[in-house]
Amino acid sequence: MTHLQTGLSPETIEKARLELNENPDVLHQDIQQVRDMIITRPDIGFLRTDDAFILRFLRARKFHQADAFRLLAQYFQYRQLNLDMFKNFKADDPGIKRALIDGFPGVLEKRDHYGRKILLLFSANWDQSRNSFTDILRAILLSLEVLIEDQELQINGFVLIIDWSNFSFKQASKLTPSILKLAIEGLQDSFPARFGGVHFVNQPWYIHALYTLIKPFLKDKTRKRIFLHGNNLNSLHQLIHPECLPSEFGGTLPPYDMGTWARTLLGPDYSDENDYTHTSYNAMHVKHSSSNLERECSPKHMRRSQSVVEPGTMKHEELGESENTQLLLALD
Repeated sequence: MTHLQTGLSPETIEKARLELNENPDVLHQDIQQVRDMIITRPDIGFLRTDDAFILRFLRARKFHQADAFRLLAQYFQYRQLNLDMFKNFKADDPGIKRALIDGFPGVLEKRDHYGRKILLLFSANWDQSRNSFTDILRAILLSLEVLIEDQELQINGFVLIIDWSNFSFKQASKLTPSILKLAIEGLQDSFPARFGGVHFVNQPWYIHALYTLIKPFLKDKTRKRIFLHGNNLNSLHQLIHPECLPSEFGGTLPPYDMGTWARTLLGPDYSDENDYTHTSYNAMHVKHSSSNLERECSPKHMRRSQSVVEPGTMKHEELGESENTQLLLALD
């Protein structure tokens, strides 16, 4: 085992070998071959090229070196083309901070049965007078930067659950093709993460219409991993077990505390009722794993989805259940 795999369990190392073609005997050579390609893109400023950083891009593209370099280039190019988004790219930036406080995104401490981290978005909590879509996207990207420092997550990946309960047509009308394209480019095309699925629950008809707007921007692989469950939580539980989910999604865990992840990033002394002045870390140089920080944070309840069901129950329609579940998204 190379030092670059230090901290990984034997099971995860074997998973990386089988699923990602990761070979510790040639790991440094693989990284160097990606690094050697940097000279072919003098138009891009590659601000970080250390071994550990390049490795996450190789893992995201199953050690196809050309694909990994393409993703690395797109990562920095996206930041060059959207400089305002990455100005003061820290948790205590006012816009990012507000989005985090409002639960954009939520991050569950418990991982799913594949070891993937579960991210949550409760769409109805989007107060458009308080949070711009861009700031929500920045908060999501910052959160992913923190999480991807964990090598286990580089290999196991993520899943995203979006609850559309009480998301109004007026709110949906603000999701223009241009800002949706910005999000897709940032998450699908420019970030070194393996997304195992994006799950929509309780989505109204106009979210289906919204999907037709973004479909042209999605890769085939991405389309295969979007699942529209409607109010059929049974189908969600077939893919993410109830013991990994809060009660909002028919799981056995307590309702999700919207302030948990904000406190993880801003520090254990954070309170949304007071002005927070501590300067948080730079997301490119995380010193502590998020799992350690999560254990230090105390709970504080905030707004949640209105689709809460009792723990251990599964909400579904008795008739037409299969019609409510439509396979649409799956990201390697």
